[in-house]
Amino acid sequence: MRSFSIQLLDKEKGITSFQALSPLKREMKGVKVGHAGTLDRFASGMIVALTGGATKLNPIFSSFDKEYIASIRFGEETDTLDPEGNVIASAALPSQESVRAVLPSFLGRQMQTPPVYSAIHVDGKRAYKEARKGKDVEMPEREIEVSSILLLSQSDDEAVIRVSVSKGTYIRALARDIARACGSCGYLTDLRRIRTGPWQLSDSGKDSIELLSMTGLLSTVVLSERERIAVENGTITRRAVLSDSDSTLPYCFLFFGSELFGIGEKTDGRYRILSRLDR
Repeated sequence: MRSFSIQLLDKEKGITSFQALSPLKREMKGVKVGHAGTLDRFASGMIVALTGGATKLNPIFSSFDKEYIASIRFGEETDTLDPEGNVIASAALPSQESVRAVLPSFLGRQMQTPPVYSAIHVDGKRAYKEARKGKDVEMPEREIEVSSILLLSQSDDEAVIRVSVSKGTYIRALARDIARACGSCGYLTDLRRIRTGPWQLSDSGKDSIELLSMTGLLSTVVLSERERIAVENGTITRRAVLSDSDSTLPYCFLFFGSELFGIGEKTDGRYRILSRLDR
């Protein structure tokens, strides 16, 4: 069994992202398993699972934008900004018209204050651990981008939106801010990730190489058979590279003839092997 793989998992509600990987870890016993893009316990949807050498590609996938279906409950706010927390504030329900009116204002680049109950490090400590101790934690703002936001349905106390956001965006915080912009308060009752970068959940049956090709980040590099021994020992010299289909792309498929050998990274005109696919 090849240890290198990229798998699109559909996490169910009520388990952690780490627990969602358990079946894969049992199947790939002895092989490193990781994931890109953590989901909260109450949330469901896509997790990009990586095994073997694919774990080295985590920075690529973690930087992708993501799309969600999110349900916002108005009139109350919890300390965790999700259904697992304790209610800490209440307010009058906003009108449905006001909800529709404020949504477009959240499009584009903006500063966001992440939830206190998050894994972000503040002064070297996890924010959520300090919050659980009852300590006041001042969360640093970060720049995010909302590229699309669409109201799918609404009632007097709830709105369901579909939203596409940049890396590092907290949908719990977005729900909080939308509710406050309406003159109310709110929290997420449901969250489902439906897309990561170019991948939809419907792509889960595709193999790892096809998924990589969909990213548009990898060129095709053909290597010289004469330099094979050096390459297999981890060195890709300039003379080893016979051709590169697009030298401007940051990553590449490494081929010896028609044989796919590995995945490479390009930095300042130099090539290095990120992961071999022949073992």
